[in-house]
Order: sequence, then C-alpha cells, then structure tokens
Amino acid sequence: MDTIHRQSSFLWEGSTLEIHLPAVLTALETGKDWAAFIEILKKNPPRSVMVHAGNLQESDTSGISFIKLVRLECDGRQIQFVLRELGDRFKYRLSISEDDSKKNKEILTDSLRRSEKIGKLTIDSLLEFKYLITFTGELTVSFWRSFLHPSKIRWKDTFRVAESMGVNAFPIIAMIGFLLGLIMSFQSAIPMRRFGAEIFVANLVGLSLFRELGPLMTAFILSGRSGSAFAAELGTMKVSEEIDALTTMGLPPVQFLIIPRLVASLIMTPLLTIVFNLFGLIGGAVVLISFGFPLITFINQVNLAVGLSDILGGLLKSYFFGMIIASIGCYRGLKTASGAGAVGESTTSAVVGSIILVSILDGIFSVLYFYLRI
Repeated sequence: MDTIHRQSSFLWEGSTLEIHLPAVLTALETGKDWAAFIEILKKNPPRSVMVHAGNLQESDTSGISFIKLVRLECDGRQIQFVLRELGDRFKYRLSISEDDSKKNKEILTDSLRRSEKIGKLTIDSLLEFKYLITFTGELTVSFWRSFLHPSKIRWKDTFRVAESMGVNAFPIIAMIGFLLGLIMSFQSAIPMRRFGAEIFVANLVGLSLFRELGPLMTAFILSGRSGSAFAAELGTMKVSEEIDALTTMGLPPVQFLIIPRLVASLIMTPLLTIVFNLFGLIGGAVVLISFGFPLITFINQVNLAVGLSDILGGLLKSYFFGMIIASIGCYRGLKTASGAGAVGESTTSAVVGSIILVSILDGIFSVLYFYLRI
C-alpha cells in the first residue's frame, strides 16, 4: 500500500484508490485533500475510487462539496465511485447540495438555450439579409448587362422555360379565368337583376379583370406552378452540387441559370395575364347571353368601362409580378440546404414568399394608381 500523508488518507488497494476521511473535515483541510486527489489522477488514475466516511463526525459545507466534487471528477473520467458509511445527517446535506446544483444547472441550461436561440435567430436573420442584398445586386447587374448585350442571354434555355411556364400553363390559366369570370358575373348579376342593371355586370367584370383580378390571379397561379418549379430545379442542382460545379468552371450561376428564367417570366406573365382576362370576359359574356343580352351589347359595355390606362396598368403589374415570381423562386432554390426535405422546404418558401410579396406589391400599386388617378 502506498500512503499519502494528508488530513484524509489516500491508500491504494490494487487498482482502487481508497480515501479515508478524517473525523473533522473543514475548509482548512479540503483544499489540500483536493490538490492531492487531482495529483493522483494525473500521475496514476485508478479504475475505481472508494471513499470511507465512517470516521467523519464533523464537516462544514466545503467537506460535503469535497465528496461531491470527487464523485463528479470520477464521473467525468469514467472512474467507478463508491461512498461508504456516510452518516445520515451528512447524506441529507449531500442530497440537498446535489438537488440545488441540478436546479441551478437546469436554470443555467435553459437561459443558455434561450440566449443561444435568440443569438442564432439574430445571426441567421443578418446572414439572410446579407445574402438577399448580395443576390439582388448580382441579379440586377446581370439583368442590365444582359439587357444591353442580348447575346449574353442563353436564348435556348429561355425559350424552353417560356414554353414550360407559358404554353404548358395555358390550359389552367384559361380554365380558371373562364370560371372566375363566370362565377363573378353570375354572383353579381343576381342582386343587380332586382334593379334591372344586369347589363352593368360587363362593366364590373371588365374593370375587375383588367385592373386587379387578372394580374393578381395569374401571378398566384404562376407562383404555385412556375415559382415552385424554379425553386425545385435549382434546389435539386444545389443538393447535387451542380451549381458548385458551375462556379468551379467559372460560369456564374446567376447569369447561367437565373437570367433565362427571369427573362422567360417577364415575357410570359403579361401574355398569360391577357389570356386570363380574355377567358374571364368570355365567362362573363356567357352569363349575360344566358340572361338574354346579345354579345355585341356585352362588348360595347366593356369598351365603355375599360380604358387603355386600365389595360396597361394591369399589364405593368403583371410585369413586376413576373419579376418577383422568378426572383423569389430562384433565390429560394439557390438557398437550398442539404438533406432529404431541403428541396421541399425551398419550394414551399418560394410559393409562400411569392404570394406574400405579390400581394404587398399589388397593394402598393393600388395606392399609387389611386393618387395618380389612373
């Protein structure tokens, strides 16, 4: 046996370190005892530590803390800890100190978690804002460079995207436009019929479609159809590291991937808005014809109600809506993280973000048109 002469006795039994506590254990002795214990662990760590407390008759808080710290140090080093013959009153004080430390640790952990969450949210928001500003600036520069030098645009990809976004979307745009015009005309004609004013349904449908519903509904449909497709395509490329490969080869992803989609969206969104308006008018005409009005009467009423400013104002809206749909879809696609559900999250974010921004922009246009008296 090897003995270290301290207030507490440190004895070796094979690979077990036995600590025999003295009758009185106070702050005067625990500092030396703890230093000796740590020194033993550094030089020759045991497999197990056994604390004999049968002789302990008097102890202050530091003595109880010494026992607890020895146990914690053993747990941290994966050393078996055994406490023997500790008196009941010392067991009670030890249990109280352990409960208090657990509560304090839980409180500290909760506060750290809260602060960590707030900090992470703040940092993520700042990084997101920084990335958004960078993306907007790069997209603006690339777009104007392409506008001044059309040969830089990859027209083959642009026409492919335009076909997918415009031609393939024609059936759903036409169907929803027709049904919206039909439903709106029918619902408004019933109360107006009481006053003999069914003919003014044409005015209502024409103004609503050209100024508000045509551009807005077209944008909503394209957000769910084309904006999500942009996000899914670029998100899949991001996950499979194809975008990183383009960057490595010196091909800027914005110019190579986003500009063709943006140009296609700027071309097709106004055209699809015209298609939506046309089929909405057809739906309204069907209702008025069923009420006994000739088609020429419906056309004349629409001509009287809708002016060139109404048509151009709606097309101007659709132009900016198309820009938002393509930009948000591509932005969310490039921001796709790794993982199985990352592409789905990017697609959902693209659709929701596009709808929200389109609605906000439509409200801004409405206020602007009001003050400009358009």
